[in-house]
This record gives sequence, C-alpha cells and structure tokens, in this order.
Amino acid sequence: MALWDNPDVELLYEINGLAKDAPTWADRVMEYIGEYGIAVGLVVLALWAWWGVTRKRESRDEALSGFAGLVWAPLAAVIAIVVNIPIRGFVERPRPFMEHKGVEVLVEGKTDFSFVSDHATLTMAIAVGIFMVQRKPGLVAIGLALLEAFCRVYMGVHYPTDVIGGLALGTAVALLLAPVAMWALTPLVRAVAGNARLEVLLWAGASAAAVAAGGRAVGRRGEGETRRTRDRDLAA
Repeated sequence: MALWDNPDVELLYEINGLAKDAPTWADRVMEYIGEYGIAVGLVVLALWAWWGVTRKRESRDEALSGFAGLVWAPLAAVIAIVVNIPIRGFVERPRPFMEHKGVEVLVEGKTDFSFVSDHATLTMAIAVGIFMVQRKPGLVAIGLALLEAFCRVYMGVHYPTDVIGGLALGTAVALLLAPVAMWALTPLVRAVAGNARLEVLLWAGASAAAVAAGGRAVGRRGEGETRRTRDRDLAA
C-alpha cells in the first residue's frame, strides 16, 4: 500500500511494527507504560505543581487560583471523556486490529470504537491543565501525553489519527472551558481555605512570610545595636 493511499494505516504498520521487532520484555514495558505508567507519572507531576503553587506563589490569592487550576485539570479530563462518547458513537470506527491483518496487539479485550482515543484525550487534558498552572511540570506532562499517544499506536489498539484526535480534544476542552471552570472553582477553593486546618494545604505563604518578617526584624535590631555601639565608642 502506497503512503499516499492511506497514510494513517501505513503509519500504524510502521509504529506497530516496532512491537513485532522488539523483545517480549520491551513490549511488556510499553504495555505497562501505556496502560498505567503515564497515569502514575501525571499524578506525580500534579503533586509537583501543587507543591510549587502552595510554596512559591507570592500571594494567597495567587496560590488559591493556582490550586483551583489544578482541580480543573482532572475535571477537564472527565469532561473531555464525556464529550468523546457521542463522537465515538457517531464515527463508529472499529479498532485497527479488527480491520487489518498483521497488527500486533499488546492489550486484549479492546472491542469498543477506536476514534478518538480516550487515553490520549484524558492525558492531554490533564497535561494542559497542569501546564496552565505550572510551566515546568506542565511541559513534562505534555511530553507524557505525547508518549501515551505513541504507546496506543505501538500497542496496536489505535490508529495515529485516533490519538491525534484525542490530543486535540483534550487540549480544546482544557483550554476553552478553563475561564468558566476557574470562575466556578476559585470561590469554592477560597471557601475551603477559610478552614485553618485546610488552608495549610492550599497556601504555605503565611508561615514563610512570618519567617521572612522575623528575619527582617532581627536584621533591623542588629543594625540598631551596631549603631548604638558605634555611638558609645565615639562618645568614649
């Protein structure tokens, strides 16, 4: 089949062909990464972003807004998956291994429709949500979402256009609905922060500011004592 006849199928065979040539242990690793590993990585990155939001934002309002953004990330993923339900039902695209011979399938039991990929949709929505709050963990998260897309094709359960569509859908939902989500979530987060026990999980700036203020006070006292000592020396 020539590349220009059906580039989607051609690219499927090229990427999935790597699974045929790879040793069994490598396929098992890719299977684990594609099914579970990326999700675990995104949780770790969300915790990294949470740490940055609570510890490094200059004001309480900025920290609470950032935390609201982190809450939006998984909610965006859920909404994107819900949006994908009618899309899948409308397109009704079978899985690639059901229509094409010679596809190496690493995960059995995938009998639902193929377009668009839920995994690619979910991971990219979360990644974009993290990126909008913290750039460094967000960039790593986007890289993991792209790796997830590659894994789904490598595993033989999606066409390349399935995962591209999922990446686009996750990005669109996370970005386009973010203003409305932040409008709704930020007041809720502020209400939760009204509880002193929970506030420390949302913003640690109060203690840091107190320490800094204490340090400045000590510095001012030290300068004052130095001046008084110098004055006494001059008087002597």
